[in-house]
Amino acid sequence: MLGGRRSSRVGDQIMKVVADLLLHKVRDPRVKNVTLTGIEVSKDLRHSRIFFSVLGNAKDILKTQAGLDSARGFIKKEIGHRLEIKYIPDIIFKYDPTLEKTEDLEKLFKKINLDKPKSSDCG
Repeated sequence: MLGGRRSSRVGDQIMKVVADLLLHKVRDPRVKNVTLTGIEVSKDLRHSRIFFSVLGNAKDILKTQAGLDSARGFIKKEIGHRLEIKYIPDIIFKYDPTLEKTEDLEKLFKKINLDKPKSSDCG
């Protein structure tokens, strides 16, 4: 997170609200399999970046991004209703490739383990 303790607390609250909204209120099918992975909130609480991940190819990622961008106004309005904060931060949704990279690494490790010769006792 950018900023200090207050922006961290506000960021946590925003993440909870956004997760709840995506799960229960946003009906756009483009965001049904999205996972929120993190948030950065500026010190002045006026800007936030919410990171997301989704399984699939580049087309799926772009569809999800479009769905989140489409719901941004509704999400911001709901944050304003649910949280008692002076400023409702502008929200930018940004794709987080971390889960994809982790999956690639796991595949690589499995391949290494399969290719490794079985050890035998030398005696």
